[in-house]
Amino acid sequence: MADPKLKGIFTPHMVPLDERGRINEPELRRLVEWLIQRGVHGLYPNGSTGEFIRFSFAERKEIVRIVADQAQGRVTVMAGAAEANLDDTLEACSYYHGIGCDTVAIVPPPYFPMRQPNVREFFLTVARHSPIDVTVYKIPQFTTDVTLDTLLRLAEHPRIIGIKDSSRDFPGYLVMMHQVRAIRPDFSFLIGCEEILVPSLLMGGNGGTIATSGIVPELVVEAYDQTLAGNLERAKTLQYSLLRLIHGLVFGVQFPEGVRAALELRGFRMGKPRFPLAPDEQANLETVRSLLSECLASLGCQLDADAAVPPRCAGPAGGGPDEAMVRSIVEKVVQRMGRMPG
Repeated sequence: MADPKLKGIFTPHMVPLDERGRINEPELRRLVEWLIQRGVHGLYPNGSTGEFIRFSFAERKEIVRIVADQAQGRVTVMAGAAEANLDDTLEACSYYHGIGCDTVAIVPPPYFPMRQPNVREFFLTVARHSPIDVTVYKIPQFTTDVTLDTLLRLAEHPRIIGIKDSSRDFPGYLVMMHQVRAIRPDFSFLIGCEEILVPSLLMGGNGGTIATSGIVPELVVEAYDQTLAGNLERAKTLQYSLLRLIHGLVFGVQFPEGVRAALELRGFRMGKPRFPLAPDEQANLETVRSLLSECLASLGCQLDADAAVPPRCAGPAGGGPDEAMVRSIVEKVVQRMGRMPG
């Protein structure tokens, strides 16, 4: 029986910009190298956290070229190929294959709602013509859903190798894993939200595309490692630490500006966002920046990306989270669960 091709923690990283708002290639390379050195298993350029929609098609291809060139095969590269039409999607598949990527992540084309037979036909058409393996990206908050019945049909095609699920429907995720693996044991399942990373691994998931792994890769990778090693108390502590961090990143300011602020705190020059922020949102960002600084410090993560030795995040002081704080965060996570990108 073949093993799943996609395993571990994949980082949907942001793209640093220069003073003119263009891709800052040296800083992007530095970020990629920093992530690899801190143990991530895969890179996911052009994901939601990477603001792919705010770059042109040519820029998206350039981002992936830089990432793949810097990675040099040391980690898996899953390139986002969420284009608006079939021709561009197939062009992206061909280009990303040619520069050494391992797979592409694709959503159903956005804007126009699609019926499930057409979703199925879109993915199968891509799979029939793509030279690179295809990963289904399920994110119904922003595009047409990929239902269980559709995925069962897609899993019959050998070019379609897995799913990245950001739906936040954990019961649905478990049912999907159970039924798809009955016909395709090597199909990869990656969760797209850190709030349920450890539970998803315990139930047989293969890993995750986790936004916070772009900020605290050492903490997220340890959560993965400790779960697989059976050290569940430490894994639970780390899982709660991720709840604390995602609260600061997402709830205080327009996504993904909290991620940009956190990366700057870790020592990267991220540049200004391409999407303008209102004055009151700028004020919110300063508050979030202060809260993130305190949160990162409490996790034992040094705020210096140039450190020669990668630090290990220690998790909350005393080895466990504050119960009242966790309850408050979990309540807010549940309330906003359907509105957060993966």
